[in-house]
Amino acid sequence: MSEKATINPTPQASDGLDAIATQEAIEDQRRKTEQEQSGGALQRYINAPSAINFSLLLQCSWEAAAVTFQFSLTNGGPASIAYGSIFAGLGTTLVALSLAEMASMDPTVGAQYRWSAAFAPKWNRFFGLMQGWITVFAWICSCTSNPALISNIVVGLASFNNEAYVPLRWHSTLIMWSLTVFPFVGNFWLPRFINPLETVGAVCHVVFFFASIITLAVMADKSSVEYVFHTLTHDVSGWTNPAVAWGLGLLTVTYPLTGFDGVLHMSDEVQRARLRIPRSMILSVIINSTMQFLYMITVLFCIGDVTLVSASPLPIIQVYYQATGSRAATNLFVVMLLFIIFVSFFNVFASVSRLVWAFSRDDGLPFARVFASVHPRFKMPVNALCLIAVCLVLLALINIGSSTAFNAFISLPALALYISYFFPIFFLSWRRLAGRHSTPIPWGPFKLGKAGPYVNLGAMCYILFILIWMPFPAMLPVDGLTMNYAGPIVGAVVVGAALDWTLNGRKRFQVPVAGHEL
Repeated sequence: MSEKATINPTPQASDGLDAIATQEAIEDQRRKTEQEQSGGALQRYINAPSAINFSLLLQCSWEAAAVTFQFSLTNGGPASIAYGSIFAGLGTTLVALSLAEMASMDPTVGAQYRWSAAFAPKWNRFFGLMQGWITVFAWICSCTSNPALISNIVVGLASFNNEAYVPLRWHSTLIMWSLTVFPFVGNFWLPRFINPLETVGAVCHVVFFFASIITLAVMADKSSVEYVFHTLTHDVSGWTNPAVAWGLGLLTVTYPLTGFDGVLHMSDEVQRARLRIPRSMILSVIINSTMQFLYMITVLFCIGDVTLVSASPLPIIQVYYQATGSRAATNLFVVMLLFIIFVSFFNVFASVSRLVWAFSRDDGLPFARVFASVHPRFKMPVNALCLIAVCLVLLALINIGSSTAFNAFISLPALALYISYFFPIFFLSWRRLAGRHSTPIPWGPFKLGKAGPYVNLGAMCYILFILIWMPFPAMLPVDGLTMNYAGPIVGAVVVGAALDWTLNGRKRFQVPVAGHEL
């Protein structure tokens, strides 16, 4: 590879992969000792294929885009989906490259909050604690989006197959509650079946993708090139400015590409994490963004009667039904989507529980010792798993009180995750360009080289652009039911984290220290 994106054979020089393996073995032993002293250690059982498959399924981009593209039908339309997919793919790749470089230096469960604490020019403990709260909150919200997507699919299929069915908001809440049981229980035996589970899920992720686009391409009536690439919808939602409508329509294509950092939070269970985690993150984003673009272009060309599709509770059902003319085939294709998102739910649940466990281990959360313990039999952070399950049960109640709850379940994790990506990239860029530090940056096996500052800058510009649109309400006029509560909720979390720092966090939180000084 060129200097712009080099894979160095060791974290510092070129002594070969054996040196990396030796260093990782030393760090593994150190981490194990530290963890046993603070509540227990996790097992390393995730191999190279499973690490890649874990990231692939965690994003499940084309499936998530399929069941959320109704947002773009009213804001931006086909032009927002088509060009937005390219824009989101390139922007997310820059973000993934930036985070992968840090993951290669310090592959750690805490990831963003640990890097922010390490690279911040001053007030390291403050930025570490704030970043930890934001990242934990973002991943809890991201975990909620999986059952929200699945419940939306179930309700959509029920309406499709039974015209007499009248969906009520509490139905979705009950579905989300029942779904939460599966990954909660499954995580107790995760080491035993995660490798075959990830393999099956990844195969389905790819096979169902080709089955879907081939079926639509062969059987559906085709839209014109003019409709797909030149139709900008800005007269349906109340937002009349074309630029605003296009920006709001990006939610459909940006949300599914978030979450690639989930494998980072499994670092203590990934073998040879310093090499495998950066690779899995980058490959996941490239593959998922490509699949999302191809799938959404296929859907746009095969969308059929746009009026019928837009009026459907779950538009993708009408797309398949108009293409195949068969209820059985439509149910099969939509259940495919449901299955892959369901498998992804196990990954997200596991990832966020490890993040809560790590943040608690560093005394980031109140009652930290409770959530930092690892069960001696299951080798799992059981208390952290319980906390996540409780949070999901409580957040599912949003469905009962708001008709736009599904919008919140999608925009909230996207907004919070992008914020969590921004600060470590910003601090690394600061350190990279300042050049005034007592120790050099301890680069890992994956290094961006001279391209690093430009990649970091591009990633930050992309994140800031996306963050502009995430808090906007999808419809005008705005009232209590159509309000987008993502911005105020994230703001409340930031204020709460600042209060925690002021009251107790500054005494409680410990700045994480890497195996070598950052």
